[in-house]
Amino acid sequence: MKPTVLIATTARWLPTARLGMALANAGCAVDAVCPSRHPIRVTTLLRQAYGYNGLAPLESFAAAIAAAKPDLIIPGDDAAIVHLHGLYDREQRRAEAGTATCELIERSLGSPSSFRIVRARAAFMNLAEQEGIRAPKTKTIKHVADVRNAVAQMGLPLVLKSDGTSGGEGVRIARTIEEAEHAFRTLGAPPLLARAIKRALVNRNTTLFLPSLLRIRNVVNAQTFIPGREATSTVACWKGTVLASLHFEVINKKTSTGPSTVLRLIENADMSNAAERMVRRLGLSGVIGFDFMLEEHTGNAYLIEMNPRPTQVGHLALGPGRDLAAALCAAASGTPVHESQKVTENDTITLFPNEWLRSAQSPFIRTGYHDVPWEESNFIRLCIGTRRKQWDLYAQTKQIQTLSPVHLPRQ
Repeated sequence: MKPTVLIATTARWLPTARLGMALANAGCAVDAVCPSRHPIRVTTLLRQAYGYNGLAPLESFAAAIAAAKPDLIIPGDDAAIVHLHGLYDREQRRAEAGTATCELIERSLGSPSSFRIVRARAAFMNLAEQEGIRAPKTKTIKHVADVRNAVAQMGLPLVLKSDGTSGGEGVRIARTIEEAEHAFRTLGAPPLLARAIKRALVNRNTTLFLPSLLRIRNVVNAQTFIPGREATSTVACWKGTVLASLHFEVINKKTSTGPSTVLRLIENADMSNAAERMVRRLGLSGVIGFDFMLEEHTGNAYLIEMNPRPTQVGHLALGPGRDLAAALCAAASGTPVHESQKVTENDTITLFPNEWLRSAQSPFIRTGYHDVPWEESNFIRLCIGTRRKQWDLYAQTKQIQTLSPVHLPRQ
């Protein structure tokens, strides 16, 4: 019998849909609780979609769980992680009545003792150091005065990061004390009320209201800058054991602190060891991302942060031990792994639509494996329609008509 996986997401994030398609191809029945117009809703492999109400997020997730009766939940973004942790706490207070939901969340995410740590950058990095993993020094800074202390201890450039952010949104690299102080003020500032209202009206998500009204500041961390090349790992894990993993060096990005657009598949013992140690230490389950810096002169891998949910490469099937969806589906069903056919022999992965939007003339579109799900024409159309608006603002050019070298489906 097929295991049922419920994708739980609050944002219209494309990688969530790609992972859902991969899980369906691996033999899972895939449902989703997500916002309207989420890309996963137009895919042919989705069995059932449930509505996400940002005004009542826990109720949305609970209702979807009750209807779908999933064997596993996969959070699609950081806010979904927060909601699942909140739902776990709420169901625990219901004692016996909430036992089934708590067991499901534990089976899906791992040990509840990890919940606080995976959402706090400094706590996670301190734990990595305890595990003997090579990692930059990281500390929480609470006041402007702490910024100067951090510079004195860690030097310049200094990396500043705020908790609860992703995709480079909450990261700044400061090269002077003045830049560091400005970055701290910016990253730590409470959300603007106008932003909170817009998110509530457009996305029906009220999570910013309380921090905005109560002027609750974001937690900001300072981290030693490691010069070198960025790298990333994504793993499927089950009860503290890594089942399958993908390791990449970042070749291209849209912006210096933004998401990757081109990656190169690599093998790196330090990255594998770090991922395995942290998964075991925290007792994690699900699909988890780890980010690294490969030091400029030595090539040593430094673990710089963890994403406690899938990243944009989790759907790729790249051979034995490198098919996360198949490994997770097998774990959820208690059956042997049946890996999908390897999608490419090319080690260079060009992510769609990000690299195309970064540069329609990018050579990586031709030389790399361009990761376009051609069998899902409606999904492609939706990606293009959504991303073209962002591209018009970003590039300030005419609307792109073609995806070199193949023509896209007409809208």
